[in-house]
Amino acid sequence: MALPRGTRRLHAICGHLAIGTFIWGYNVGVLSSVLVHPGWRASLHDPSPSRKGLITGIYYLGALFSYLLISHPVADVFGRKYAAMYGTVVLCMGAVLMASAASLPAMLFGRALCGVGAGVVSTSVPLEVSPAKQRGKFVTMNHVGFVAGLAAGLWVGYAMTFWTSDQGVFWGWRVSLVLQFIPATVFLAGLPFLPDTPRWLVQTGKAVEASHTLHYLRQDAYPRYVIDRELLAIHIHEPRKQISASAASSLVRDASLRARLWRAFLLQFMAQMCGATAIKYYLPTLLEALGLDTRLALMAGAVEMTLKIAMVVVEMYFIDRFGRKKCLVGGSVVMGVAMLINGLLPLVFPGNTNKVADGICIVFIFVYAMGYSLGLGPATWVYSAEVSDETEPPPRRRKIFPTSLRARGLNFSAAGGAIGSMLVSQIWPVGNAHFGSGVYFFFMAVNIICVPTIWYLYPETKGRALEAMDHLFISPPNNNNNGEETSDDSDDDGGDEEVLQITSLDDETEWQPHNWQPQEWQPDEQHPPDDWESHDLLPDDWQPDEWDNDEPQDADQWLRRGQQQPHESQPYETDPLLAPTSPQQGAQSSQVCDLGW
Repeated sequence: MALPRGTRRLHAICGHLAIGTFIWGYNVGVLSSVLVHPGWRASLHDPSPSRKGLITGIYYLGALFSYLLISHPVADVFGRKYAAMYGTVVLCMGAVLMASAASLPAMLFGRALCGVGAGVVSTSVPLEVSPAKQRGKFVTMNHVGFVAGLAAGLWVGYAMTFWTSDQGVFWGWRVSLVLQFIPATVFLAGLPFLPDTPRWLVQTGKAVEASHTLHYLRQDAYPRYVIDRELLAIHIHEPRKQISASAASSLVRDASLRARLWRAFLLQFMAQMCGATAIKYYLPTLLEALGLDTRLALMAGAVEMTLKIAMVVVEMYFIDRFGRKKCLVGGSVVMGVAMLINGLLPLVFPGNTNKVADGICIVFIFVYAMGYSLGLGPATWVYSAEVSDETEPPPRRRKIFPTSLRARGLNFSAAGGAIGSMLVSQIWPVGNAHFGSGVYFFFMAVNIICVPTIWYLYPETKGRALEAMDHLFISPPNNNNNGEETSDDSDDDGGDEEVLQITSLDDETEWQPHNWQPQEWQPDEQHPPDDWESHDLLPDDWQPDEWDNDEPQDADQWLRRGQQQPHESQPYETDPLLAPTSPQQGAQSSQVCDLGW
């Protein structure tokens, strides 16, 4: 059975965006081979483990700077796709500086610049265009691109080991760094042809274009009235005004927002402290310590990363079937066991004296990769993106924040991953030099701690619409999720204000303001009688030339009238917002028209 046209378009869009994360992953993966390349060691005078850790960690310092200060203003001003474009250009500039570096400061500067670009490339586009029930799959496609980039970087490093001439020793690691310009060119060439996200378009005041885009991305996949409800929810949750500094500060001041942000931050932090950064960067070095030569270690690392691609593809379907929490907890258990084996066997059989034990350790490095790819790897980004969305104060007062707070929340959570990666990049090489395989026990303990932390502190977000995420993290008035008192610092005038309650836009669940009461509905010229078409709201024999001069002539006028232009063949080319499909929805639409659009 062929996929609906809208779903095929989503696959194409998210697939192209995955090229951006492929470049990011390649930049990370290729450094693993560069660190063991003889030409690089000679150029930088064989850096010590602590300096290797500095080269690795400064990348995440640049990413942290980007997450906190650069990426969200760029994404909010220029849009998600152009933010990814600018980030890719900066990342490639850093790669050129690294390839031309002949000293440690030049290498560090180029590496930090790569981190700044990667922080911007980490885009939220798949989150903002995906239906709730498929969001996990489409957001995970970004991680597929990242892991594919890791594998490609290691395979290129493996290929460079065969270039053993003097020219190969000098140029091999440099060529491997600049090869990322090939996917970068493809990525940059295709970005201008992608649509902007409906949520960003609504935030910037382009309501008609947002309607066109959403219908374009949902065509044939959902009934028209379901798409209209999703569009309505976006309009309500994305006011056109720009975010103020006071609203941004509420991310810290408001207890309900803090409950969401610290969870997202901690989850990203744990995802790196579990040892993932060490495996990504030092895998060839770890395999060399288990008795493999450099070439074989690079090949084994490339095979391991290639297998991770398959695991992440499997995760694309697991994450929406079994939920985020089960994937996160199950992956942490698998990784903890793998770390235990790799820490214990070298202590029992030191000095590579037992080849069977060394082989088991190599196998469990692969097992660790499987656990990460089925758990904390992609699921962390899916969960963090979801809980960073649609931040909203306690339900006594209606203050819905626009898309820019989502970008701030997501970047704040990603900063947790950057901090964790910086710590691991320093802990691993120094700890391995001083304690050998004992360093694995530290990361085993982190994975053990992750299991109860995730299970008891993180609610399940599977299948929730973005506009419904608030209600997972907002408890009754004057109380937050942990039962603590919530201060009421609003300028409440004593009136009851409505808060939209939506559970899922995919399962056709009824939605309404919590204090809304149904009213007796009477047909009028805005809400016609039952013998009109339920979706088009016009007679079968209606013709465009029958419009009177005083009838609405464009989408904005139809929007104000609460009506809809008829366009049966291509519904996504009109603005169908607020078309009532029942008497009850007709009454609701009259309320919505007062929102100041």
